[in-house]
Parts: sequence; structure tokens; C-alpha cells
Amino acid sequence: MAIGWLTVLQSVPWTDVVRNAPKVAAGAKKLWNAVGKGPPSGSGTAQQGAQAALSPEAQAHFALAARVQELETATADLQSQMVASSELIKALAEQNTQLILRIETQRIRLWIVGALAVASLVAVATTALVLVR
Repeated sequence: MAIGWLTVLQSVPWTDVVRNAPKVAAGAKKLWNAVGKGPPSGSGTAQQGAQAALSPEAQAHFALAARVQELETATADLQSQMVASSELIKALAEQNTQLILRIETQRIRLWIVGALAVASLVAVATTALVLVR
């Protein structure tokens, strides 16, 4: 059983895996940094001071406009995080597909080698029986 896994591991395109690893790691790090950062900072004390001099209706309008701006910024951040996640998932899926194809190829080769080994044993046994008679 260990020999089968050794054969599979030897057939993995490690050069491709190693070559793509920095891209995957960079994408994961970028995604982690984007997701890990906290909510955007507030509108600031200067804006609050300017807002205090306005009428209540103007203050409400100003607060709503600031909130809309914060939500637009958050939406843009989420969009960029989604794009980064998609790129990372695509890279991982491509690597996974390559690995599965290699493993399937090795599985087929293993069956062929097994069939040839059985056929060889039958041929040797038949030859031995013929020679003994």
C-alpha cells in the first residue's frame, strides 16, 4: 500500500505545484489582509464640528450622506475581496484538477502493471508446467 502512495507522490507535478505555490500564498495573504482589517474609520472630528453648526435637517442629510459613502466604500472592499477569493479558488481548483488527473493516470498504470504481472505469472507457470512434462 505504501508503494502505491509513493508512486502517486512521485508522479505529482511537483514543479507545477512549487511554481504556483507563491501565487497561491500571495493570494491567500492578500485575501487574509483584506478580510482581517477592521471596519473603516469614522468621518472624523472636523466633519462633526462642521456638522454641529448646521440645522437638524442638514445634520441628518449630512449623516446620511456620510453613511452612504461608508457603505459604498465597504461594498467596494467586499467586491475586491470577492475577486481575490475567486482568483485564489481558481488557482487551487486548477492545481487540484492537475493532481487528480495525475492520480487517475497512475491508477490506470497500476491496473495495467498488475494485469501484466498476472499474465507474466501465468506464462511462467504454463512454461514451467510444459517443461516439467
